[in-house]
Amino acid sequence: MSDTLLVPCASCAGLNRIPADRLHDAPRCGRCKSAVLPAAPFDLDQASFASQLKGDLPLLVDVWASWCGPCRSFAPTFAQAARELQGRCRLAKLDSEANPQLAGQLGIRSIPSLLLFKDGREVARQSGAMPLPQLLAWLRQQGI
Repeated sequence: MSDTLLVPCASCAGLNRIPADRLHDAPRCGRCKSAVLPAAPFDLDQASFASQLKGDLPLLVDVWASWCGPCRSFAPTFAQAARELQGRCRLAKLDSEANPQLAGQLGIRSIPSLLLFKDGREVARQSGAMPLPQLLAWLRQQGI
């Protein structure tokens, strides 16, 4: 990684150049002035997916649906992970019911599913909900 990272804004997907040593200083988007790295998961959809894959920070996507009990019970764990990983990994949620075409394109067979992207490519996948320590351990195995 270089000293300056490219990071898409969670709100408008505009690319921001952020010095690596300033990732934890709550950087704001140069375009929309929103937090570039929110301390909570942000929503993904068909329109924003490709632009959110860009950048130098990994992207962890939780694919879920509102009718799924394990998805709903995993949501607080995922939100806590977003706070703990802020500045190291971006966390997003993809509603598979609202975005069936994208869920199909990603080959989602079960939910919840976690997909980890680095450099615009999927590098790891995990199905099922898990407790926070297990989630963080899985991400450490992936180099996060």
